[in-house]
Amino acid sequence: MQQITIPFGSGTQSCSISDEHSIEWIVPPEIPGSENPLKVIEKALSHPLDFQFPSGIDHVAIAVNDKTRPVPHHHILPPLLDWLNQHHIPDEKITLLIATGTHLPMKQEEIRSLIPLEVLERVNCISHDCDNAEQLVFIGVTSRGTPVWVNQKFAQADLKICTGDIEPHHFAGFSGGVKTAAIGLAGRKTVNRNHAWITDPKAWIGIYEGNPLREDIEEIGSLMGVDFVLNTILNEKKEIVHALAGHPRQVMKTGIPLALKICTTEDKGLFDLVIASAGGYPKDINFYQAQKALTHATTIIRKGGTIILVAECREGSGNQAFEEFMKDVSTPDEVFAKFAQQPFRVGPHKGYQVARIVRDYHVYLVSTISPEIVRNWLIQPCDTLKNAVNLALADIKGIVRIGVMPYATTTLTVSSSNIF
Repeated sequence: MQQITIPFGSGTQSCSISDEHSIEWIVPPEIPGSENPLKVIEKALSHPLDFQFPSGIDHVAIAVNDKTRPVPHHHILPPLLDWLNQHHIPDEKITLLIATGTHLPMKQEEIRSLIPLEVLERVNCISHDCDNAEQLVFIGVTSRGTPVWVNQKFAQADLKICTGDIEPHHFAGFSGGVKTAAIGLAGRKTVNRNHAWITDPKAWIGIYEGNPLREDIEEIGSLMGVDFVLNTILNEKKEIVHALAGHPRQVMKTGIPLALKICTTEDKGLFDLVIASAGGYPKDINFYQAQKALTHATTIIRKGGTIILVAECREGSGNQAFEEFMKDVSTPDEVFAKFAQQPFRVGPHKGYQVARIVRDYHVYLVSTISPEIVRNWLIQPCDTLKNAVNLALADIKGIVRIGVMPYATTTLTVSSSNIF
């Protein structure tokens, strides 16, 4: 028997598979993290790309990712604050803004578990709320017609900074750069209009240049006036391999090739069955986040094949609007029709993305979510990886070629990376 163990929440899920079936592991290259991540951050800050620290700065706002992203805040934020101090910006003139986007604002206890205590003792920290009109200010419209509402405290800052990671994103091409603020600190109307571009074929994993959704994000970031970014590039163990700081576009231009070296692996052809994990917590904190792994799985599976998504989803679907949207549909075509009839909203767009996948593939979800809810999403629920594999193998029949992606959201194959 062949043993499979992959990330699930803060633990793992395992199963045994008969030797008659072939198994290939689709994993990123084994690139070690830095032994001194603090030094990597400090080096990036001391050698910023295409950036000169401006004079006359009174107040600084820093956009930081929320709990759904594995950003190493404990490594990034202390040296970033020290760097600002060295440029004569005292802690009391610095505000951290938790860039929740359209996610729920973070509670104080959640913030304390996300941001290092030493940072919270130094600077003010506030969670963004995309639906709180008193937090937002309108600053203009992009060339693609996106109205830009931004967090007022960010808009009013003299120096605007984004932190985050650079890695493949299932429709924005890559995370990183201005995205933490452009989406994370925007109003709901802004995010809805921007994310409506997901129906464009070029709004896809790894497409940066020519991706209309990503280009709109860049324009939003420009209108917001993002001055500086500090981005890390992590390996599959969430360890820092590289850090880049400076002008947003230059950081992305330099960082994307480095990120591709870390996440791109050998093309091993198409599989009958793909077992994919988002990589464990926090990437599988909810289905809204874990669903991204499905997109990566589609790049290595034959049409009509089967995908098993292994994701704990300790916080359920992650989006009530998505759950409501999927309650009264029974086929992908019904999802497409309903989606087309309504104004674009973040939440239902996940239904559209899921429907595109279940139209072409059989999908199982191993999670802690109620089976009744999962079935509403046109997905087969399972309580364990073992049960999901048994059901899938019984359905496929014969000798099955199986691909295993334990870190799906940060894994690309050479063939799928040809789109870059």
